[in-house]
Amino acid sequence: MIIYQSFIKILLRNYIIGSLLAVLGVGGVFIFHTLSLSQKDIIILTAILLFSLIIMFTVEYRQFTKDIQPIKAIFSQSQLSYSTIQEGFETANKFPIFAMKRIFGPHLLGLSIPAILLTNILIYTGDLTIPAYYILLAVIGAILVAGMHALIEFFLTTTAVQSVMKEIVKLAEEKYNKKLSLEGRIVISLKRKFQISSIFIGIFPLLLFGLASQIRFQEISNGTLGEYWEWAIVVMVINIVFAIVASYLLYKGIEQPIEQLKDDMRSVQSGSLKKTDEIYSDEFSRLTLGFNQMVDGIKERDQLNINLSESLITTLAAALDAKDSYTAGHTERVAMFSVEIAKRANLDELQISNLRKSALLHDIGKIGIPDKILLKDGKLTDEEFAEIKKHPIYGYEILKQVTPISSIKPYLNGVRHHHERYDGKGYPDQLKGNDIPLFGRIMAVADAFDAMTSDRPYRKGFTQEKAIAILKDGKGTQWDEEFVELFLDYLKV
Repeated sequence: MIIYQSFIKILLRNYIIGSLLAVLGVGGVFIFHTLSLSQKDIIILTAILLFSLIIMFTVEYRQFTKDIQPIKAIFSQSQLSYSTIQEGFETANKFPIFAMKRIFGPHLLGLSIPAILLTNILIYTGDLTIPAYYILLAVIGAILVAGMHALIEFFLTTTAVQSVMKEIVKLAEEKYNKKLSLEGRIVISLKRKFQISSIFIGIFPLLLFGLASQIRFQEISNGTLGEYWEWAIVVMVINIVFAIVASYLLYKGIEQPIEQLKDDMRSVQSGSLKKTDEIYSDEFSRLTLGFNQMVDGIKERDQLNINLSESLITTLAAALDAKDSYTAGHTERVAMFSVEIAKRANLDELQISNLRKSALLHDIGKIGIPDKILLKDGKLTDEEFAEIKKHPIYGYEILKQVTPISSIKPYLNGVRHHHERYDGKGYPDQLKGNDIPLFGRIMAVADAFDAMTSDRPYRKGFTQEKAIAILKDGKGTQWDEEFVELFLDYLKV
């Protein structure tokens, strides 16, 4: 509701300032500065203008409340249907056009009709001493001023309504999990905006100046050229200011969506796949739709890569399972233990996911170990154990063949270094302390515990108590002390 109230305040501020400047400012200058009026005529015309303003505000307010109702309904009702939200979104997209229509409709007519009637009556009764044909010229001038006012109102409303549209889109997603969009539909094209702006910025001020000049020439027919230029400079300044303001608003209306898309493109380049706001009703609606479709495409591609990566891991694990049935249960348990340690170490979700996959693949290099060694029932000889110790390197080299390498790179360190020791006496690279990659240090604890407590053809597994005692004895020498403690905390639970 705060956003809606802020929106209404901005609209009213823009409207009141615009109306007062157009009617009392521009209109007043052309009436009171262009015409040679008596003191009595000035008082009467001022009264007519103020009375007509009251009528104009009343009529236009009624139209405004009707136009705003679909948007207001969204922010004033506790139970919202999707159709209500959708109607409010459609209205918000059309609201700048509604603003122009109100200027040319109740705004112009609400001011002009009472003013024309009262002026005619007072000329007829002799209370006003201005020529009757001035009324026709005033009507033409009012249309020109209204056109200039409508253009400013259109651009200001276009900017003001964007915050409301964002909130409506957010509500639709939160309540109904649906994305509101014009789907590339154009409410008013850029071509039409440029055409209308060119007319109002380039032609209307000239027509208004020409109209006022015609009247002024008649008023100062016996005056001097200096008097004319004193008047003309004031009128030209008004027209120039209008042209500058209107062209600036036109420029900002085009620059803003371009800058937004540039920022969103930079976000995509940095890896943030966030959709942009679809809050435009011109050709930029198609650009934002296309951008969001691109983001969806990238997300689908990334998900496909993830699925392919998962499939690869599953396939490789299945190949190892087929060779050594012990490995299947072992890799799953090592993955589970590693994840539990990582959670307690406050690793983020992506790191935990990568760690789990690395753990599932940590023994993949055993595919390269001859069956007579890998599946041997008895105790291994020194030569056979030396061959077994090569499996981290075999696994590392196997996974490096996967392309693109970026899809498998997060898992490589865990596969290669899960048998390193904290004191530097491990294998294959004899890394020491924190030089051992994070995944290697975590998986070393998980792998060792499961290996100690698992039955093998040539020996029975240790009890959990004995394995825990060995882990405690090896803290700071064989394993990272922090991760041993975190794993022991998990076992207590």
